[in-house]
Amino acid sequence: MDEQDIRLRNLTYGLFVRLGRAPTAAEVAGELGRSRVEVLEAWRRLHDAHALVLEQGGDSIRMANPFSAVPTAYRVEADGRWWYANCAWDAFGICAALGADGRVECSCPDCGAPVAVEVRDERADQDDLVFHTLVPARRWWDDIVFT
Repeated sequence: MDEQDIRLRNLTYGLFVRLGRAPTAAEVAGELGRSRVEVLEAWRRLHDAHALVLEQGGDSIRMANPFSAVPTAYRVEADGRWWYANCAWDAFGICAALGADGRVECSCPDCGAPVAVEVRDERADQDDLVFHTLVPARRWWDDIVFT
């Protein structure tokens, strides 16, 4: 990634937070004074560098970790809005990224029971939480959407 890609990445993430959703390539292009094609080319480089995840077609954002651009089972209320996270780990990352207290809602993947966790002052209100992944970390990017 060069400096221009880093600037575009930071703007993309900033717009995601400001808009409360993934920005379009046209929106990012308008902010930067660049073409939509240039933004898509940069997003592809950022995707290849694991700095964001594009939808399969490559023209819209699927993930800007910790944020998900599509509905998931991990909902987070933080900074006065509801967000979707890609996984339980990213749900806490949303509070961290926003520097905000929040509430994580999901269901237990083992038994299906609802789970709600309050995050205050960078700490969960429960100390018995367990995070488990089916895929070893070294293989996450083989299929990051599944992971």
